[in-house]
Amino acid sequence: MDLARGTSVRSAFATLVLFLAVPVLSVLTAKPAFADFRVCNATQNLVGVGIGYRAQAGWITEGWWHIEGSSCKTLIEGPLSSRFYYLYAEDAERGGRWDGPITMCVAEKEFKISGVTDCVARGFQRAGFQEYDTGEQANWMVQFTDEPATDGDNAATGSNTQ
Repeated sequence: MDLARGTSVRSAFATLVLFLAVPVLSVLTAKPAFADFRVCNATQNLVGVGIGYRAQAGWITEGWWHIEGSSCKTLIEGPLSSRFYYLYAEDAERGGRWDGPITMCVAEKEFKISGVTDCVARGFQRAGFQEYDTGEQANWMVQFTDEPATDGDNAATGSNTQ
């Protein structure tokens, strides 16, 4: 009878250890949920990128991120807080650019600028940014390519990255 009770205790202990180990192992082996705004450069050239977005304090533009050919960079880490983001980029080698109709401020060197009006009067340059509607997704990726868009400009496509 003692043998049966000992086996029962060991079986109950093994079940308890397994019950506790499964949640711990699932947490340790789970892939982290990446939420961010990434830009990928599918060209062979170095690209400089600026981003604009609406923050609680108002409009902000930031730059320059230098993205080597065939690589990606995260411009905003963590879940996205805005629905709309705006990008302007320049090909550092060929002089081309990916732009749009939304005017915001940029600077020659690294910058973080509050406000999008009176750029020149405040000592900045004006640039046309392209709008990306993330649809309030937690993460988004834009890819710059050499392929022409329907209007003849260089293409930059955006998508939710899951």
